[in-house]
Amino acid sequence: MTRRTGSPKARADAGGPDRIAELRRVARERFGWSDLGPEQTEAMRALLDGRDVLVVMPTGSGKSAIYQVPTVVLGGPAVVVSPLIALQRDQVTGLRESAAPDAVAVNSAQPESATDRGWRAVREGDAEYLFLSPEQLAKDSVLKRLRELGPSLFVVDEAHCVSAWGHDFRPDYLGLGEVAERLGRPPVLALTATAAAPVRADIVENLHMRDAHVVTAGTDRPNIHLAVRTFTDDATKREAVSRWSAGVRAPGILYTATRKDAETHAARLRQDGVDAEAYHAGMKASERRRIHDGFMAGAPAVVVATSAFGMGIDKPDVRFVAHASVPESLDSYYQEIGRAGRDGDPADAVLFYRPEDLGLQRFLTARSLDLDGLRRIMTALLGQDAPHSRSRVAHQCGLSRRKTTDLLNLLEEAGAVTVEGRHRAVRALPGRTAADAAERAEEVFERRRRMDRSRIEMMRGYAETPSCRRQYLLGYFGEQLDEPCGRCDVCERDDDRRAEAGQLESQRESSTAPGHRAPYEPNDRVRHTQWGTGMVMRVEEDRLVVLFEQVGYKTLSMAAVQESDLLAGA
Repeated sequence: MTRRTGSPKARADAGGPDRIAELRRVARERFGWSDLGPEQTEAMRALLDGRDVLVVMPTGSGKSAIYQVPTVVLGGPAVVVSPLIALQRDQVTGLRESAAPDAVAVNSAQPESATDRGWRAVREGDAEYLFLSPEQLAKDSVLKRLRELGPSLFVVDEAHCVSAWGHDFRPDYLGLGEVAERLGRPPVLALTATAAAPVRADIVENLHMRDAHVVTAGTDRPNIHLAVRTFTDDATKREAVSRWSAGVRAPGILYTATRKDAETHAARLRQDGVDAEAYHAGMKASERRRIHDGFMAGAPAVVVATSAFGMGIDKPDVRFVAHASVPESLDSYYQEIGRAGRDGDPADAVLFYRPEDLGLQRFLTARSLDLDGLRRIMTALLGQDAPHSRSRVAHQCGLSRRKTTDLLNLLEEAGAVTVEGRHRAVRALPGRTAADAAERAEEVFERRRRMDRSRIEMMRGYAETPSCRRQYLLGYFGEQLDEPCGRCDVCERDDDRRAEAGQLESQRESSTAPGHRAPYEPNDRVRHTQWGTGMVMRVEEDRLVVLFEQVGYKTLSMAAVQESDLLAGA
């Protein structure tokens, strides 16, 4: 059930023509926008109707407007969960440059006096947007203040982090659904630039979104030229990375897999006369802030970074995003290259690929499961009436809090424990044994690992595809690009592809005559005899990619599927 406020008539009128006209007026008068796009209007209409909304729209398409404008109409305040302090600062600055209501942030990097002023501004109605991190929202004192404010919207920006970080890196992301409940359950808005089907499902589930209205816009960024350069040895690849990055038009971002590589490549670029600096999570916060602010202002021209850099970077003139190593998934890759060319002008996305690098990603994503730790945790929880804090469970079991949190997340997903209260205390569910709970948690762990491995294989497929890279990339997100793009290295290498595109179009026109439907189309639900249910993500003449719920992404031969009747409608 979706929580809605007001009388039935008020709810019916909330997204009606008068309110939509009001949204457009506010957008024009308070923010200076001449009009709103159809996806923006659709999402805003759903919010005004009290619905939870998940928005997947490309970078630079105006996702922030979707909460900024309704906040003015609803009367605020809006609680905006933003993952990085630098991103919060940029968002607050952007709002203050318009005629919109004021915005404030509450984070650990500012003096207590600034935090007090921020709370006072929201309480007295001088500010309508309050930016916080998930870790701030884990504090009872913060939630108490927020409840007293009665927020009109609960917004999770960069919502893919709920899936990418919530299970391991920043577990407080998994508590955001409960936070929304404790704040009186205002409409929940989740915003992200890219999210494949499993990521969307993660977001909806972990934020406890109810009957979520999903708004998507095409994720294609045709102004970004896609290319992969393949190497057989590491030394040659490193030399090529340095030579290319030094010769291409700046500003740009070069992503590396490790902190050491970031330092090494930045030093080499400086030797070549490039104004470049390294950026990674091992640096002091003040140094990271200096580099972030400098890049926004124009110096350094190139930032060589781990994935710690770039989220929320609203720099329109980034001319290239290069990867010195293979990212862990196409989800991450598309998020990162989306930071290029936001001004609409041509930009480059280059992946420097060595097949052996996939082994590094397997190492980075491979985790062993502590079955003994799972059993110890369940043994400690069984027979206890009161819920236990995570710290107490960790102490009782002799485990680190980080490992305890990881294992408890698995047990929760396996249905062996429940999370309660403001501190996400845990309690064992009745009818479970320690051995049974550990076995079910192991199944969840193995399912996640299969999904991670399938994502790495899809990354390999992108790097090694003999066909249009943009078709492959968009197909991963469930979008079908009918013709080769002409804006990737594969298309440019194969002049015959234009003729092939014409042949495919002729075939398509004949196969899509009235009454004719292709055997499989993107987003079809199917069932495999061995791998269970899944969704068709991409269809080619001779193969199709299916995302299976239990085993992840699989590329299947169309001939084998049809000859052996491997897939049935689900």
